[in-house]
Formats: sequence, C-alpha cells, structure tokens
Amino acid sequence: MSNEGAHHILSVLVQNRPGVLARVAGLFARRGYNIFSLAVAPAEDEGFSRITIVVDLESTSLEQVVKQLFKLIEVVKISELDPHRCVERELLLATVRTTGDQRGQVVELVNIFEGKILAVGVEAITVSLDGNPGKLDDFEELLAGYGIVELQRTGRVALPKLDREARLRAVKNNNGKAG
Repeated sequence: MSNEGAHHILSVLVQNRPGVLARVAGLFARRGYNIFSLAVAPAEDEGFSRITIVVDLESTSLEQVVKQLFKLIEVVKISELDPHRCVERELLLATVRTTGDQRGQVVELVNIFEGKILAVGVEAITVSLDGNPGKLDDFEELLAGYGIVELQRTGRVALPKLDREARLRAVKNNNGKAG
C-alpha cells in the first residue's frame, strides 16, 4: 500500500549509457535516501532513458536529492511531477489461491477492476491489473482476502498531464483548418 505523505515523483532524463542506473541507485544508497519505487525505460529519443523515481523524503529535502542527481554527468533533466498534475500508471501481477466458489468471486473482482486473467490452475489463478497506484492498492487489498501466493508490482511510471488550454487551442486550430 502506498503512503503518499512524504513521497515525491521525479522524472529523470538520462543519457542511455551502460551503468547509469547503477550510478543513480548507488547515489541513493550512499546518501541513505529511501526509494519507494523505481522504473526505467528508453525515452522518446533513443539516446536517452527516462527513470521514474518515487522517493521518500522524510529524512532530507527534495532540493538536496536533485542537487545530488545533477552531479551525475549522464543526467540531462529532472522534473518533479505533482501527483495532481501528472498521469501515473503501474502494473500488478498476482497469483491468488482459489477454490470452487471463490474462483468466480476472484474472476468477478478482476472484471470489476478491468484486469486480466493470465493463467488458471487447479488451485490458483494469475491476474494482472494496470492503473493508477491507488487503484492497484485497492485491488491488492481485496485480493488479500483470498490468499495471495505471489505478487509483483512494477513501480510507477508517470508523465505530466497535458495542458488543457493548449489541447483546446490545438483542437480549435485543427477544426478550423479542416473546415
């Protein structure tokens, strides 16, 4: 379950070079910063990767974390993402113990949350769900009542929400050109 109190979401654009992730993780370890979640993948430009870090900042300031990250030469850009002004997603995979009647209940729960059934066994079922972290927290809590055999969450990925006014202008401009 997430505790949003002292967590901050950082989107860090880095040069896509071997060892960069290890240096970022090492920096956090050396400084004693607690990483709540970390996800990395290639960015829109193949020469870069985007690292999404959800960091617990009870023991230090966000400014200090950013200063330390910028000391790494591969770091190109750092953005703090406001949870209210960004789109966040995470993936959850879980194997849940199920018996006769419970199997139908778990399937119904997966359908309600718009998840997917990935594998079905005699005594268990493996499911997946993607969505915002709060939705996954709720789903995980409900699955716990059935008996979670294994669970894995990817960690958050996030991008800033699009500016609504800019989107409206773009739609108006496109409509004007088409007409």
